[in-house]
Amino acid sequence: MTAQFILMIAIGYLAGSISSAVLICQLFRLPDPRQHGSGNPGATNVFRLGGRIPALLTLITDVLKGTIPVWTGYFLKLEPVMLGFIGIAACLGHIYPLYFGFKGGKGVATALGAMLPIGLDLSGLLIGTWFVTVFITGYSSLSAIITVSLAPLFTWFIKPQYTIPVAMLSVLIVVRHKDNIKRLLKGEEGKIWDKGKTNE
Repeated sequence: MTAQFILMIAIGYLAGSISSAVLICQLFRLPDPRQHGSGNPGATNVFRLGGRIPALLTLITDVLKGTIPVWTGYFLKLEPVMLGFIGIAACLGHIYPLYFGFKGGKGVATALGAMLPIGLDLSGLLIGTWFVTVFITGYSSLSAIITVSLAPLFTWFIKPQYTIPVAMLSVLIVVRHKDNIKRLLKGEEGKIWDKGKTNE
């Protein structure tokens, strides 16, 4: 392991630990997303609690938490698998944030952000898949699961050398959604615009 790689792992985790949802909810004087709605500090819950603008800001910030460390590692000419571990570190920071009592979100936006440096073509496919799935089904969790599950396949056709690190990120996010998968199978999962159900 190189010193640069270890440093970027640490930076990835610390950047991921910044809870965008909590900070933006404080800025807009909204309820703490860890204690209201679904209890998940992510863009979907912020949307339910405060509407589009806070949710969009949360989404953008969460994406950047994954993009910036991985992109930095890319410019440092680290190996693809190392970039995968940096992305995972950022996601683990989001899921288990150091500054916020280790209670974080699902890591979807941060994982997608970590994949963006691979290229605009992959970015477009991932974003398009997410929006199409949300439009058809209304389920944010299902959209995330389908998008990250297809990400390694998309990557294989675009830049195959990054398939393994992308697959590593995808597995982490799917495992993180195990409870959502159970609720989806039982028909108990709440839709993104449904404030009556708070699961996500």
